Amino acid sequence: MNTIYVVGHKNPDTDSIVAAMAYAALRNASGDREYTAARLDHCNDETKRVLARFGYEQPLRITDVRTQVADIDFDTPPTLNPSVTLHTAWNKMKESRFNTIPVINPDGTLYGTLSSSDIANYNMSTIDATAINSLPLFNLLGVIEGKIINEGNSMCGSISGEIAVAFPGISINPDSILLCGNQPDIIKNAMESGISALILCGASTDHELLQSPESKTCVIYSPMDCANVVKRIYQAMPISVACSTEGIGCFRLDDYIDDVREKITKSHFRSYPVLDESGRVVGTLSRYHLLRPHHKRVVLVDHNESSQAVPGLGQAEILEIIDHHRLADIQTAQPIRMRNEPVGSTTTIIATMYQESGVMPSPSMAGLMVAAILSDTVMFKSPTCTKRDIAMAERLGKIAGLSLEEIGKILFSSTGSDKSAEQLIRSDFKEFHIAEQRLGVGQITCADSSIFLNRKAEFLETMRSIAEKNEYDYILLMITDVLLEGTHLLYLGNEDTIRYAFSAEAHDNEVFLPGVMSRKKQIIPMMTALWG
Repeated sequence: MNTIYVVGHKNPDTDSIVAAMAYAALRNASGDREYTAARLDHCNDETKRVLARFGYEQPLRITDVRTQVADIDFDTPPTLNPSVTLHTAWNKMKESRFNTIPVINPDGTLYGTLSSSDIANYNMSTIDATAINSLPLFNLLGVIEGKIINEGNSMCGSISGEIAVAFPGISINPDSILLCGNQPDIIKNAMESGISALILCGASTDHELLQSPESKTCVIYSPMDCANVVKRIYQAMPISVACSTEGIGCFRLDDYIDDVREKITKSHFRSYPVLDESGRVVGTLSRYHLLRPHHKRVVLVDHNESSQAVPGLGQAEILEIIDHHRLADIQTAQPIRMRNEPVGSTTTIIATMYQESGVMPSPSMAGLMVAAILSDTVMFKSPTCTKRDIAMAERLGKIAGLSLEEIGKILFSSTGSDKSAEQLIRSDFKEFHIAEQRLGVGQITCADSSIFLNRKAEFLETMRSIAEKNEYDYILLMITDVLLEGTHLLYLGNEDTIRYAFSAEAHDNEVFLPGVMSRKKQIIPMMTALWG
């Protein structure tokens, strides 16, 4: 509940992943132990190579930050085993002031629920009762503070029969449970009749027949009088006879509050068991718990656009935004810290924050941060690259003990030939809303674009499928060649739009754009200028 998630954008690239990891590490190193780096989707191949090279696992994956049951201060009442007596359960309710208590199996999973109304209903049903069936002897002794007089002769685990209170001239039924005071004649007749059980209510236990080795009668002594024993005998039954076990509404820790609220409004229960991922009971939830839930807390890095953000952001508390893109449409309920600077990589900003905080990243983290800067600036060839990016990368490289060329080889060494066209397109894909147009742009950065251009027909077919599925007006794929310092742009949409936007001759769904390396600074601004 106290976790603060540091998370980048959808379809995360290396800068997005590393920015989240580096910032969480910085805050935790500064004494804040609540920060956790997160991601919204699978890491692309480039990021996986970098993480593996510097010994890091992929960050925690989250798919939604809507408020969940785990974010609520739900109740944690005591739990009871089905064998517990009704008497004990009622006392537990009074002590804990909970009107409903979960009943659990030995492994902690849900057996049922017991409410005060369940106990009341059971008590009302016993008003006219004259017999009891399979009453556990163990339970009865506890409730009436009793003890067995003929322990050696009584082997029964439970007793059954009609409940009778002794009076002069009573006709004794051998199948009865007789409650008796100091009435020697009745005790003698009862023992000779071999009744099921004899409860001596405050009576003397000196009668010689009580210890008869031939007797099969269970003889119990209680210090209470007959009136109190009669009241309590039904309360000795296990709560399994009264608790609810069918149609119980329950929720899990990962259930979303929106769904919980909808279900609660359609049901009549006052309290609902809360289960963990293993189905074990961890508490109970009532309607009033939904009034003031705790919201998840997030820090956004490398984006500030709602279409790129984690789903459910509207229910989360945004604490901070660190980004190097244009300001977009994310709104907050109150003022927050926001750091937005015109550099080529979000990691450059975070590295600056390390310096400002007087915290030196570890060599492995420094290497990771260098890789993120090189990736987002395309080895300093992107027009988004600034002198700050270069200087920071060089400084971090010295801490990591590696040259920038070595790290660059890790970034762009793979051809991706073993991936499907859709995997390659979506590995670094972003969606934009410009004017009334919906645009999807993917980017593949490589050292040999010919490998990917040989798959042009496959890419275009996949792009068409993605565009139809997501209702894009335009979809673009940038195949950015680091060595050529330019981008082969594959497109689906009006050809004149591409021609006017980039002042280049486009044909056959392809155009080469010399010097174009950045989606953010060279593709989106041109499309915005045309449509805006």
